[in-house]
Amino acid sequence: MSSMDSTFKQPRLTPSVSSHLAFTLASALVLMLMYSLLRVALLAYNHEQIGTTPWIEFAEAFLNGLRFDLRLVVYACAPLLLSLLAPRAMAARRVHVAWLSLFASLTLFLGVSELDFYREFHQRLNGLVFQYMQEDLGTVLSMLWYGFPVVRYLLAWALATLALVWLFHLVEQATRPRRSKPLMAWYGRLGVLLVCLLVAVLAARGTLKQGPPLRWGDAYTTESMFANHLGLNGTLTLVDAAKNSFSSHRDNTWKANLPEAEALQTVRQMLVGEHDKLVDADSAAVRREFTPPLAGTLPARNVVVILMESFAGRWVGALGSDSNITPNFDRLSKEGLLFTRFFSNGTHTHQGMFATMACFPNLPGFEYLMRTPEGGHQFSGLPQLLSARGYDDLYVYNGNFQWDNQSGFFSNQGMRRFIGREDFVDPVFIDPTWGVSDQDMFDRGAAELAKLDPSKPFYALLQTLSNHTPYALPKDLPVAPVTDQGSYNEHLTAMRYSDWALGQFFEKAKKQPYYNNTLFVVVGDHGFGSPEQLTEMDLFRFNVPLLVIAPGTQEKFGTHRDTVGTQIDVVPTIMGRLGGDVRHQCWGRDLLNLPEGDQGIGVIKPSGSDQTVAIVNGDKILVQPKGMPAKLYHYQLGAGAKVEVVNGDPAQALMQQRLESFLQIATQSLLQNTAGVAERKAQ
Repeated sequence: MSSMDSTFKQPRLTPSVSSHLAFTLASALVLMLMYSLLRVALLAYNHEQIGTTPWIEFAEAFLNGLRFDLRLVVYACAPLLLSLLAPRAMAARRVHVAWLSLFASLTLFLGVSELDFYREFHQRLNGLVFQYMQEDLGTVLSMLWYGFPVVRYLLAWALATLALVWLFHLVEQATRPRRSKPLMAWYGRLGVLLVCLLVAVLAARGTLKQGPPLRWGDAYTTESMFANHLGLNGTLTLVDAAKNSFSSHRDNTWKANLPEAEALQTVRQMLVGEHDKLVDADSAAVRREFTPPLAGTLPARNVVVILMESFAGRWVGALGSDSNITPNFDRLSKEGLLFTRFFSNGTHTHQGMFATMACFPNLPGFEYLMRTPEGGHQFSGLPQLLSARGYDDLYVYNGNFQWDNQSGFFSNQGMRRFIGREDFVDPVFIDPTWGVSDQDMFDRGAAELAKLDPSKPFYALLQTLSNHTPYALPKDLPVAPVTDQGSYNEHLTAMRYSDWALGQFFEKAKKQPYYNNTLFVVVGDHGFGSPEQLTEMDLFRFNVPLLVIAPGTQEKFGTHRDTVGTQIDVVPTIMGRLGGDVRHQCWGRDLLNLPEGDQGIGVIKPSGSDQTVAIVNGDKILVQPKGMPAKLYHYQLGAGAKVEVVNGDPAQALMQQRLESFLQIATQSLLQNTAGVAERKAQ
C-alpha cells in the first residue's frame, strides 16, 4: 500500500492549532522553494544576460526575490490562516491540498512561460500578455506553437504539477495530528489568527520601514538590469499589469505635474524651430507652418519608407557590429545618410508604425493607440500631408492588415491601396503564422512600384515581417545561417535573411526610372534584446538605424549624423527634403534643419504596461520609472556599448522638465483631439 493510499485509510482527527500552523508553514516553504527554483531556471535559461555581472549581485537579486515571493505565498496561504476560525475548515485538509496544488500549478505555469517571454522581451510578465490576447487568437496561438517548444513545456508543467500534488500530500500527512487533543477555545484561536494575520501583513508588505510597501522598484538595487529583473516575481508583475490593462486606458495616462502654460512653453521651445510659424496657437499645441530652406531640399519627389521588423542597431555592421548580419544594409549605408543615434519610440511594431507614419509619440496609456478610440483621430502624418499634394499611395505587407488594426487606422489616415497576405499568388514561402516571406514582400513591392503612373508622384510603405518569432523562413535559405551567437542564432539568421531581401529589392529598384527621383527611408520598427542591457530602458531594444538614400543626399548632408532622433522625426525630415510650405503638427522635428549645436532629443517608452519613460539628448539619457526617482546616464552604443550613472549634472533638471512637459501636452492634445493637422471639426 502506498503512503498516499494510507493517508486516506487513517482515521480523521481534528487538527490542533499547532498542527494546522505546521501544515501552513510547511506548505509555505514548499511554495518558496518552488519560486526560488523558478528564479534559478530563469537565470540559467537566460544566462547570456549574465555578462560580467559579479555573482554577489545575483545573490542580492535572490534575496530581493524572497521578499516578493513571500508576498505571493501570503496570498496562497491566506485561506489556510482564515481556517483557524472554524474547526471544520481546519479539518478540510483535502480542500487545502487541492487549493495549494492549484495555486502552485498556475503560478508554475506562468514561471515556465516566462522563460521565453523574458528571453524575447527582457521583461518579466507584463501587459504584453493581455495585448496579445486581444489580437487574433488563431495567429497568436500559431506564433506560440511554431515559435516555442509548447509540448515540451506543457509536459514539464504537468509532471511538475503531479510532483507538487504529491509533495503537498506528504506535507499534510507529516503534519497530521497523531492523537486527539482538546481544541483551543474560539477566543484563543482568534488571538492566534490575529497574530498570524499581523505577521502575514508584514510579510506581504515586504518592509518594516515607514512609507509605501514593497514596490517593483525595490528590486532595482544592483547595476545589472538582469539581476534587478531577476529579483521580481513574474506572477506579481502580471497581476499589476492586469490592473492597468483591464482598467480604462485613460486611467494609466501621464498625469499632469506642471502648470499647463509652463509645459506648453517648454514643448514649443523643444519642437518649434526657426523655419516654423505657429498657427492655431489657442487650440493646438504645436501646429505650425513649416517652410524648409531651399538649400536643404532634394530633387526627389517620390517617397518610399521601408519599415524593417526587429532591425536592431546592436547587430548592424554600419553601426559597429562585427557579426556580419547586415552586409546589404551596410553597403547601402555608404550610398546615403546614416543616423547613428536613432531610436524607436516603443518596442512593438504597433508603436513603430504610428510613430513613423503618423509622427505621434508612444504615450503611457496609449501604447496600442491604433486600437483605441483615440486612434480614430486625424493625425498629421505622411498619408495626410502627401495625399493633400496629390500623391498616389501603396502599402505592401507580408501579413494580414487586420493585425493591430492596420487597415482601419491607415485607411482613416488617408492610405487607399493595401497589398497584404491574401493578395500574394504562388509566393516563394508562406509561413503558417504571419504570411509570406520578406523576399515575396519586396518582390511584390518592386513590381508594384514599377507599375505606378510615372506622371504622378507616389509614396509607399513597405513593411517586413520575417524577422519575427517564430522566424519561419524558406527551406533553401539564400544566406548562411548564424551559428555563433548562442540563443540569438535563429533571430539573427532571420535578420540576415531580411537584410538579403532588402538588398535584392534595391537591386531591382535601381533599374527603374523612378529610382533617381525617389527618397528612400529605411528604418527599424524596434530593436530586440542583446546580452547587454543598457539602463532600465534596455536601450538596445530601442536603438535602430535610420538611413536616407536619395540623389544629392551625401553631397548636402554627408554620410552620417550623430544627432539623436526617434521615429516621430521621420515625417518632418521627409517633408524638409521634399520642400514647399507644409502645415503639420508632428511631434518631432526635421533632423536636418536643427539649430547649430542641437544634439537632438527623443522621448521613448517600452510597450506593455511598464510606465517607465525616458528622454535622450546627445549622449545622455534620463530614465524616469513610475513612482521612482529619475536617473541620468551617459550612454555609448556600438561595439563599445556602456552606460554610467551621472550625478549632479545641471542638465538633469532641464531634461526632466522637457520629458514631463512633452508627455503632459501630447497626452492632453490626444485626449482633446487637437493633435492633428487641421482644426477639430464641430461634432
